[in-house]
Amino acid sequence: MSDMNEERKAARHKAAMEKQKSRVDARIAEADTDRGVAILLTGNGKGKSSSAFGMVLRALGYGQTVGVVQFIKGEQLSGEEIYLKEQLPQVRFYQMGTGFTWDTQDRSGDIAAAERTWAQAAEMLNDPALDLVVLDELTYMLAFDYLDEATVLSALANRPAHQSVVVTGRGGGAELQALMDTVSEVKDIKHAFNAGIKARRGVDY
Repeated sequence: MSDMNEERKAARHKAAMEKQKSRVDARIAEADTDRGVAILLTGNGKGKSSSAFGMVLRALGYGQTVGVVQFIKGEQLSGEEIYLKEQLPQVRFYQMGTGFTWDTQDRSGDIAAAERTWAQAAEMLNDPALDLVVLDELTYMLAFDYLDEATVLSALANRPAHQSVVVTGRGGGAELQALMDTVSEVKDIKHAFNAGIKARRGVDY
C-alpha cells in the first residue's frame, strides 16, 4: 500500500513539475527584449546592500565591468569596501565617506557631499564601458532632498541601453519605483540588533 502511495505522489509531483516547466518556458520565450535592467532594492529589512554586492560578484564572474557608489556609508570600514579596494581594483568604487546623517547633523555639509558623490554616479551612468552600476543607499539622498529627484531619474532613465543599475535603500518615492524595471522589498520581520545583539563584522558590516 505504501509503495502505491509513493507512486501516486511521484506521479502527481511529475505532473505538477511538467506544468510548471511549461509555464516557465513560455515566459522565457515571451521575454524577447535584450537590454540592461534597473533594479530597486528597498524596504526596512536587512540585506539590500548585500544583495546588490552579490550582483557585483555575479557580473564580475562574467567578466563584466562594474562601478559602485556608496552614499551615506563611509566612516566605519565595511567588509565590502575593504574587499573592493584591496582585491578588486578593476571595480570603479567611490564612497561619500561622511557616515550617517544623524552623525554629521550638518545639512549643508551633507548636501555638498551628496552632490560631489552624485557627480561620480552620474559619470558612471553615462559611461558605456560599464555593464553594471550600483548606487548603494541612493534613496536616502532623495528622501532628504539632498539631490534633485528629476536629475537623478533622468540619469537613470538615459543611461547606456546595455547598462544595468541597482539602487538600494529604504523608500525612494513613487517616481523612482515607477521608473525601475524590478522592485524588491526586503521586509523586517526580526533583527538581532533589536534584541541587544551587537552588529557583527562580516555579517552586518
